[in-house]
Amino acid sequence: MTLLRLFLAAVLVAATAMSAAAFDTQARAAYVLDQGTGTVLLSKNADEPLPPASMSKLMTLYVAFEALRDGRLTLDERLPVSEHAMSYKGSTMFLNTQDRVRVEDLLRGIVVMSGNDACVVLAEAISPDGTEAGFGRFMTQRGQKMGLTDSTFTNSNGWPQAGHRMSVRDLAILADRLITDFPEFYPLFAEKEFEFDGRAPSNTQNRNPLLGLGIGADGLKTGHTQEAGYGLVGSAKQGDRRVIFVISGFESAAQRAQEAEALVNWSFRQFAEKTIARAGEPVLQAAVWRGGEPTVGLVPAEDLTILMPTLGGSDITAEVVYSGPFNAPVAQGDKLAELVITRADLPDVRLPLVADRNVPLGGFAVKVRTAAQQLFKRFTSGPAEAM
Repeated sequence: MTLLRLFLAAVLVAATAMSAAAFDTQARAAYVLDQGTGTVLLSKNADEPLPPASMSKLMTLYVAFEALRDGRLTLDERLPVSEHAMSYKGSTMFLNTQDRVRVEDLLRGIVVMSGNDACVVLAEAISPDGTEAGFGRFMTQRGQKMGLTDSTFTNSNGWPQAGHRMSVRDLAILADRLITDFPEFYPLFAEKEFEFDGRAPSNTQNRNPLLGLGIGADGLKTGHTQEAGYGLVGSAKQGDRRVIFVISGFESAAQRAQEAEALVNWSFRQFAEKTIARAGEPVLQAAVWRGGEPTVGLVPAEDLTILMPTLGGSDITAEVVYSGPFNAPVAQGDKLAELVITRADLPDVRLPLVADRNVPLGGFAVKVRTAAQQLFKRFTSGPAEAM
């Protein structure tokens, strides 16, 4: 372990023993994820199923994007508007049963205008049984396959309804999937304005309070009902780093906006990426029994980049965990160990270490040397060990 600690000391930033201060959020529930490293920066009531309001429209959009990718929908396809879709109040596109609306307009109507009616039009088109309730059941099943373990959907738009729930962790997972799986559609979330056919002149502006502030914000969805309070699923990118965050349960839109901006600034200012191990560069030489060579190098299969507090680094430790010595033959690329990085106030990082080269079984001379070592150990050990 000493060799490993010296190795890390050469790459970690020398600093005081300070670490990033935890963000004191006023949200009922909050979750912040550094997307590139997978580091959870903040978690508060992350797995509590809560009313998500319009933030659950992200799941409707995800399913719609899948249908577009699979060819079950096209952007220019025009969909009819049912009486049920038209009956929704709140934030809408003011659709009526005489309309046949392009799918692309419906998507923008959901992202920018938060249209409850637009969600239902898409839901009824995609639903296995043609109903919004059936679409809710389908989304619940699809969400479970995606790892949304604390989410159930009873409608397409987050309208207050018993059993319609999502956790902030699930919303962050969903946001990550939208960004990763559908880069061709993600720019929709940064659009600030959408006017549909001259309707709803008071509902043409994206409610995301972070767009246009110059902090890299480019998505995703606000939400508000009396039951849920004010919430936001947001994301911002600065340089090569992207942060995804979910906050829920605020008493006002102003409080939501203030905390969201502060949270983004904290995430980027208090943490920075640092590459501490390069692919193919040995971290440690481990012993090999009966091998053509006495040792094998343990190397990362890929670069290890971790998130570190910008104000500290000396409270970060690491160790190599393995059971050795290894028996020959050893094949290049065999997983032999783990590099475990421990950081104060942040989750541990575990990186597989693999063999840097082939170590074949040794010949006659190696066998004789190994046998001699075993005999010497036997005769020099105490009685208990000799047993």
